[in-house]
Amino acid sequence: MGRGLLGTVTEVAADHYTIKTDAGEVYIVHFSANTRIVKQLAGTRERGDRGQGGEGGERGGNPPQPIKPTDIKVGDAIAVMGEIDAAAKSVGAAVVVQVDPERAKQFREMQANYGKTWLAGKVTAIDGVKVSILGTVDNAPHVVMADENTTFRKRREPITLADIQVGDTVRVEGAPKDGTFLATSVSAMGAQGPPPTVPRDAPPSPQSK
Repeated sequence: MGRGLLGTVTEVAADHYTIKTDAGEVYIVHFSANTRIVKQLAGTRERGDRGQGGEGGERGGNPPQPIKPTDIKVGDAIAVMGEIDAAAKSVGAAVVVQVDPERAKQFREMQANYGKTWLAGKVTAIDGVKVSILGTVDNAPHVVMADENTTFRKRREPITLADIQVGDTVRVEGAPKDGTFLATSVSAMGAQGPPPTVPRDAPPSPQSK
């Protein structure tokens, strides 16, 4: 989820939750009166979906329902968005979403397929048909290649590769091929914040291994 985490609650306290991610990492999720805590109902798409590469927006179903911090129990799946400190394994939560079990299953399947069938990130460079992005899920650089069969769109409107700009957030469908990610479709969502920079010591993308 981009700037978020998905995990199973293992402890509930007055000002924090402890969660365990699918990767086995344990995080402390700190919340306060300013934290938005909601329940995501079945069939609901929330704006947080944007972090998974969706186009965002609330579509269909009922809107997320505000709940109390105590409504979240041990064993619940929650999605957390906020300031993540990976070193300290803690999150200052801006939003906590109690995820419907079916939606949690879909999230986990999407995470498992990241880098295999889809990518999402901010465009850092464009060189011909080669587009470099910084992944929103793994914060790692990836190289996306387009060919004559790649389709492009922006908020459902057809566009071309020439319309993609550095700083745009994109979701890419496709598959790894020859050390890059060959795109079958690219969905652009426009620029969100300043163009990203890739640190020189950034880890290589999974496709380059």
